[in-house]
Amino acid sequence: MGERRIEILVNGNPAHVAEGCTVEALIAQLGLRSEVVAAEVERELVPRARRSERVLAPGERVELVTLVGGG
Repeated sequence: MGERRIEILVNGNPAHVAEGCTVEALIAQLGLRSEVVAAEVERELVPRARRSERVLAPGERVELVTLVGGG
């Protein structure tokens, strides 16, 4: 059998990720640069240092915001 997948919401859109996927892995899977992304799960900020520990659960809502500099 293949790997098990779960459904989460990323910025309001359904997404399927591997069971056990972390916030850090999700950011990488989406091709985003971790250092310029703010991550929130269920309206709680996930600090960069904890992203590899925070495992996503089915149905959780993830918000990823890319930080852009400028003036």
